[in-house]
Amino acid sequence: MKTGEFVADAFGRVQELVHAAVKGLSAEELAFRPDDEANSIAWLIWHLTRVQDDHIADAAGGDQVWTAQGWAERFGLSLADEETGYGHTTEQVAAVRDVSAEQLRDYYDAVHEQTLSFVRGLDEVALDRVVDERWTPHVTLGVRLTSIIADDLQHAGQAAYVRGLLKRRR
Repeated sequence: MKTGEFVADAFGRVQELVHAAVKGLSAEELAFRPDDEANSIAWLIWHLTRVQDDHIADAAGGDQVWTAQGWAERFGLSLADEETGYGHTTEQVAAVRDVSAEQLRDYYDAVHEQTLSFVRGLDEVALDRVVDERWTPHVTLGVRLTSIIADDLQHAGQAAYVRGLLKRRR
């Protein structure tokens, strides 16, 4: 398996989890929070997608799908366009509501397509390129992609857990 295929496969697994987490849920169910401090399914999926969108666009030297393809307007959230959810307060988490499963899925799928366009052509040499010098040691593309995948899988798993809690409530 080539490097780009390996990375694309990992992101494909994230896509499957995202689809499963939101499938068939109403906007109200997506906004369910087990308590006032917890994250909702909507926020978790929006956040993992925003971070992937932001980080892949930066690494690829392109535009974020969120703004370039009009997703910020379609979601109509009371959050700044550049926000990804990192460091959000409980009030900001609660602001990610009144979105549909289709919106979340379709936004993720658009980011996924941009991600695949970028990662499919990668080789081992590309993974060694430094993409962030603010850290010591500097962050390479390989480390950044691993971080995105790990965070995405973690948040998708959290969304699946919240979905399970929601289903047990019924």
